Amino acid sequence: MTPADQRGPTTIGELVVAMQHRLDALPPEQGAARDFLDTYLRTTSAVATAIDAGVFEDGDWVERWDLAFASLYLRALDAHLSDKGRPPRPWRLAFEAAPNLPALLNVLLGVNAHINYDLPQALLAVISDADFGDPPLLSRRRRDHERIDAILSDRVAAEDVAISARSARTLLDRALRPINRWASRRFLREARQKVWTNTLELSRARQSGDGAYATRIAELELLSAAKISDLLVPGQVLLRLAVAGFGVSLPPEG
Repeated sequence: MTPADQRGPTTIGELVVAMQHRLDALPPEQGAARDFLDTYLRTTSAVATAIDAGVFEDGDWVERWDLAFASLYLRALDAHLSDKGRPPRPWRLAFEAAPNLPALLNVLLGVNAHINYDLPQALLAVISDADFGDPPLLSRRRRDHERIDAILSDRVAAEDVAISARSARTLLDRALRPINRWASRRFLREARQKVWTNTLELSRARQSGDGAYATRIAELELLSAAKISDLLVPGQVLLRLAVAGFGVSLPPEG
């Protein structure tokens, strides 16, 4: 392992290389991990393109955030593939799902764990307590957070095609494709809105001390794991998510 590997990626370019390296090294039996990482790699490249195009108000901050976000996933994946450490429960459920699940469901499991559990923590890693007390700065951070929604929405159709190529679709699946794409855009937006609220809750807990913060993270882990269990219930999962929601909500403290 090189020093760069030990310290983790420091640019999105390095992150893409690190993701591709892990994707190439995944053994055949890690289908669930492969389906999500394949999608995540393309999404990361799309975010990098948007940063280069000046889509965000603070591209440097978005890059730091994206690296913090991805590092949580990479640590969980590396722990899953080795005997060093143990992934958080949402990731364990996603990685250990039945090997015969459709590629779409494997992607949804990974997206759920990453957005609901990892994303609030990644935001806290790049938004200090002082930043939370600066309304104009916090508004800029939230707007850039919301700009990611447009990138994800733009990726839905392309990812649907890519996933379809790796997984057989029934006649009903093909008939529901336009509705499923609409549902995907809707639940991604809904989940990220809840992420922002959860981030504010975690920020308040962090300012109360390590014990309060650890308690809230444990709550978030349980809620995120329960949502993944819901995804594994048989049926038209995207339509169900469009109705019931994809995100989780930390209850207000106290």
